[in-house]
Amino acid sequence: MSSPRMSRRTFLAISASAAASFALDWNSINAFAATMGPKKDYPTAVIGAGLGGLTCAAFLARQGVPVTVLEMHNIPGGYATSFEREAGAFDFEVSLHATAAGENNAEERILRYLGVWDKVEFSLLPEQYSILLPDGSFVRVPQKDPAGYARLLSGLFPAHSAKIVKFVEFMQKVSEEGKRVMMKNPTLEGASFYASFPFEYPNMFKMGYRTLSEVLGGFGITDPDLVGIIAATWPYYGLPPSRLSANYFVGPAADYMTSGAHYVKRRSQDLSNALADVITAHGGEIVYGAEVERIHTEKGAVKGVTAAGQFYPARAVVSNASAPATFFRLLPPEATPKSYRKKLSSYRVGLSSFIVWLGLDRDITETIKDYEIFISSGNGPESDYNDFLSGNVERCGFLAAIYDNAYKGYSKPGKSTVSIVILSGYEPWKRFEADYDEGRKTEYLKEKKRWTDTLIKRTEERLIPGLRSMIAVSDSATPLTNRRYTGNPQGAIYGFDHGTDNDFINRIDNRTPVKGLYLASAWGNPGAGYGGTIIGASMTFHKMMKDWGG
Repeated sequence: MSSPRMSRRTFLAISASAAASFALDWNSINAFAATMGPKKDYPTAVIGAGLGGLTCAAFLARQGVPVTVLEMHNIPGGYATSFEREAGAFDFEVSLHATAAGENNAEERILRYLGVWDKVEFSLLPEQYSILLPDGSFVRVPQKDPAGYARLLSGLFPAHSAKIVKFVEFMQKVSEEGKRVMMKNPTLEGASFYASFPFEYPNMFKMGYRTLSEVLGGFGITDPDLVGIIAATWPYYGLPPSRLSANYFVGPAADYMTSGAHYVKRRSQDLSNALADVITAHGGEIVYGAEVERIHTEKGAVKGVTAAGQFYPARAVVSNASAPATFFRLLPPEATPKSYRKKLSSYRVGLSSFIVWLGLDRDITETIKDYEIFISSGNGPESDYNDFLSGNVERCGFLAAIYDNAYKGYSKPGKSTVSIVILSGYEPWKRFEADYDEGRKTEYLKEKKRWTDTLIKRTEERLIPGLRSMIAVSDSATPLTNRRYTGNPQGAIYGFDHGTDNDFINRIDNRTPVKGLYLASAWGNPGAGYGGTIIGASMTFHKMMKDWGG
C-alpha cells in the first residue's frame, strides 16, 4: 500500500483551517529577542492602523521595538471602527457583525497576551446567526452546540441526517486537529512535520485544497436547499460554495460553532482603541492624517517611508495597506521581482459591500429577537453571487443586523440601530469613479439612493413591517466609500478572493521578497476577517523576530 504524500500546495492550503487555532511559540520568540541585540536598532514603520497593523505594532511595541504607525484617517481601526450621526444620537458600526473570539481560541490568546482581552468586553450573541427563508420561516443556528446544529439540520432534511452528522463531526475533527497542529508547530515548518502530517492530521489532509462544494459533495450533500443553509454564511468569505476554498470555511465555521459568535461591546472601535493604547503605552507612536506616499529601498532592502511629506527611517516596514497599493504604488517597480508582480497581478480582488445604516425612533427588540439575519432570496448562493457582481439589488439575498439584540443598551432608550448589508461587485460603481474623485457626485448619489431605498423596501417587506416610518436617521456606504476611507482597490473588504487558486502556496507570504518588508492585512496570510487579520499580524510578528534574531 502506498503512503499518502502531502504536496506543499496541499499542506499550505490546509493551514487555513489551522490558523483559527494559532498560538505563538514564545520559547522561540524569547530566544530570538535575546540574540537580536539592542531593540533600538530595529525602527519599524507600520503603514495603516487597521486591525492587522495595530496588532503587529502592539506586539513589536511590547518587545521594546521602536514602532511608528502611520494612518491616513483620523482614528485607528480601518474597517473596525464606528461613527456617530445626529450629534451622537446613533453610533453606527462600520463592519463588525460577529467574531469568534472565545475562551482559549487564537483571538483570545493573542488579545490576552497584548493586555487587551480584559479591557474589551465580548458579548455572546443570542444565536450564532439566523436565516429567514422565502416562506417566512426562520432557521436559528444555536451557539456553542455542534450537536444541536446537526439536529437542527437533520430536522429540516431528515433524509440527509446521516450525511449531516458526518459532516458536522468532520468540521469538529478539523477544528480539533487545527488546535493540535498549531500548539505543536505554530510555524508549520520542518521536514518531519511534513512527512507525518497526513497520519497525525488525517481530516485536515483529506480536505486538501478543494472547494466547499466539493467537500460537501464528498459527504453526499448536494441538495441545493441544504447546501444553501449550511453555506448561508458564505458572504463572510466573499465567494459562493462552488468557488470558495473549503479551508476558509470549515476551520472558521467550526471555530464559530465551538467558541460562539460574539460582538465587541460597545463597538469594534473599542477594540481598535485598546490596541492603539497598547502601542502608545509601550513607547510606540501613532501618527494620524499621515498617508504613506512611498516606501524607500536601497540594495533590495527597505530604508524607510515618506508620509505627508516627512521621511521616517525604518529597518522594517509592515504594510497594513492593500497588497496592490504596496507593490504597485508605494514601491518603485525595480524594487520587486517581475515574477512576484506578475503573481500579484494574477490574483482577483475580492468583493466590496453596500451597507445601509438606520437609526430608528423606537425599540423593535420586543418584536424581533434575532440579531443577525441572512434573508434568503431563494435563488441559491451561485445566483446571489452573480447578482452581487452585477448589482442586482432587487433580487439578491441580503443581511440585516438588529444591533440592539447584541446586548442591552446598544442604542439610547427607545431607539434601535439596524444595518442592511449586501456584497457588491465594483463594476456597477466603476462608472462613477472619476466624477466621485473630483467631487461631482450627482449621478452617483442618485444610484446610491436607489440602492438604499430598494434595500429598505425589501427589509420592510420581509422583516420589519413599517420600517420606513420608523427611520430617524439613515446613511449608506458604497464600494467607492470603502475605497475612499481604506484605500483598498475596488473598495475590497476581504482582500484577494479566497478561492482554491489563491490558497496558501499561491497566496503571498507575509514575508515579502523585499528585505525588511512585511504584510499584516487581509491581503496576506491567512486572509480576511477580524480573526484572520489579527492572527495574520501575529504570524508577521513571529517572522520578523525570527529574521532579526534567528
